[in-house]
Order: sequence, then structure tokens, then C-alpha cells
Amino acid sequence: MIAGLLPQVSHGLDVSTAAAGWLISGYALTVAVGAIAVTAATAALPQKPVLVGLLALFVAGNLLSALAPGYGVMLLGRVVAALCHGSFFGIGSLVARRLVPPERASRAVALMFAGLTVANVLGVPFGALVGERWGWRATFWAITAIGAVALVAIAALIPAWAGAKGGRADPRTQVRAFRSTQVWLTLTATALGYGGMFGAFSYIAYTFTRVTGFSTTDVAWLLVVYGTGLVVGNIAGGRGADHNRDVTLLVSLGGLALTLVAFGLLASSRPASVILVFLLGVFGFATVPGMITRVTDAAGGVPLAASANVSASNVGNAVGAWLGGVVISAGWGYTGPLFVGAGIVGVGLGVMGWAARGSVAARGSVDAGSGVERAGGVAEAERP
Repeated sequence: MIAGLLPQVSHGLDVSTAAAGWLISGYALTVAVGAIAVTAATAALPQKPVLVGLLALFVAGNLLSALAPGYGVMLLGRVVAALCHGSFFGIGSLVARRLVPPERASRAVALMFAGLTVANVLGVPFGALVGERWGWRATFWAITAIGAVALVAIAALIPAWAGAKGGRADPRTQVRAFRSTQVWLTLTATALGYGGMFGAFSYIAYTFTRVTGFSTTDVAWLLVVYGTGLVVGNIAGGRGADHNRDVTLLVSLGGLALTLVAFGLLASSRPASVILVFLLGVFGFATVPGMITRVTDAAGGVPLAASANVSASNVGNAVGAWLGGVVISAGWGYTGPLFVGAGIVGVGLGVMGWAARGSVAARGSVDAGSGVERAGGVAEAERP
């Protein structure tokens, strides 16, 4: 939501646009570091209380932002809120897959991550509307209230048995999981896939208005089209990953690379741009459930691996957006990030292909999509 509120926040706190931009960058960097640090620090604790505590951080951070008397407190609020982000999705994905049979693990993760996709469709426009009508602080008050509701809901509705299992507290056990080549290949493919998509998406408003010829008022509904694609891709990716995970990831990354190339070539066409921004969301988010379950299975169920996957995606986002800005500054125009994004995703596709071949060789006849034997999910005996 903050991206749509930056002009108001900048004016309200009397800071430059560049300084206001750190409210986004600072959040992303905190997510990248905090996802690993917080997960490691809470590894020995039962996971349901950890999730409740992480949401308490989220509420506290956004409350600080709503009350911030100046820029320093506002930035602090963003950092506090970001501390929960990566660990919440990492640990939450493990709890989510524990609630279902192993063969539905990726769909469970997809359902949890549907919150992110729905937020892009409904939350961002809602936040912008609230901020425009009642001021940017009102948006943060609304987020604080929603976070409090989510905190109470998790405390009341997540079964005790699903969140009672703590992680592996021994730091050596946590680190040992990262000796797996498959873990690093999956993290790298995640960073490259996200980097390519968000490197292009970061400048999509300029592409729409400067190349395609849409008005600035059209950008809002075009972002809804993109967000709808995220929802569809998330659901399809979860189902596909439960059937054949590596094939789903390869198809998704290949489709994303082709979509970015086509978008760069056809950006001047309005009908093509609408279709392609939808496909950008579909293929871009279809990788999420499979990547999460793949990295946790490769790491033997260590929670730190799932959080590291969130960190990898945020690193990819930051690098991709930076490269997109570099090519625009170099005179490639506002289609430049699309082609660069395609190249980044193409490298990610190669990494994923390498990982898939290694996985097949290592597991022999075991279905690459199940991951049951490698303990990323929860055996039937762990559920009542």
C-alpha cells in the first residue's frame, strides 16, 4: 500500500521523494534479513505462538507508522512491521501444509499465499482510496486493525496440534540443511524468477502510460488485472505442484520469460498489454507454492529454509528493480526492463532445469512433486 501513498507521506512528513522511497526499500531489506534472523531465533519455540507473536510485531509496526510524529519513527515502524514478514510466511507455510494430507501440501501453501494475491487485487486500491479520502495515517490505522483481527483469528482458530511443533533449535542442524545443493539451486531460481518479474513490474506504470498510451487513471484497473493474474497463477501453481512440482516450475518460468519478451515487443498494443499483464501475474506467481515446498523438502523440513526462500525473493525484487532502472537510464526506454526481466528469468529457468535433473537423479523413482520422504510436509501420524 505504501507505494500508492508515497506522495502523501512525503508531503506529510516533509521529506524528499528519495527519503520516502526508503520506506519501501527499508522494508524490503528488513524482510530479507529478518526472515532468516527471526526464524533462527524462534526455531525452538512452538510455531503457533510464534505466528501470534509475529503478527503482534506487525500490529505494533503499523501502529507506530500511524502515530509517527516524524520520518524516523515512521521508518522504525516500517522496520518493525517488516521483521514479521518473511518468518510469518516461512513458518506459516509449514503450519499450513501440516493441516492437510501430504499430497495437498502445495495447494495448502497456495491458499495461505492467496492472502498476498488478494491484497494486490483489493487491498492496494482500498488503501489508496482510504489514504486519499482520510489521509495516509488512516490507511495505517486500517492495516493495524486488520492485523489485530488476523492475530485473534490465528490464536483462536489454528489447532493446537498444528502449531505445537517447534523447529530444530540446534544452529548446526539449521545450517546443515543449507549444505544441500538442491536448497541453493531452488533459492537461486526463486531470486531470479522474482527478480525478472518485479524488475519489469516496478516500471509497468511507465510502460503503460509512456509506451502503450494508457492514461494514469487507467493504471489502477490494469493493476487489478495483474492482481487477478496473481490469484489465478497462485491457485494453478499449487495444484500443478502437487501433481508434478518440477514440471510446473519449469513451465511457469518458461511461460514468464516468453510473456516478458512478448510484452516488450507488443507493449504499444493496448489489447495485447492487457492480456500480457494478466499472464505476467499468472506465470509469475505460479512458482510460489512449488518453490516453498521444494526448498523445505530439500532442507528436510527446517523452517529456516522456507524463510530463506522469502528472503531470496526480496533480494531478487531489489536487484531486478535496480537493473530495470539501470537500463532505463542507459536509454533502453520503458520496454527495457521487460527484456532484461526476460533474460533474468531465462537464467532462472536454466537453474531450475539443473535442479530438476539433479533431483530426479538423487531420488530415482520418487515422484518429484510429492516430497513426502524428505519431511518437508507432515506425516499422517502427526495429525489426529
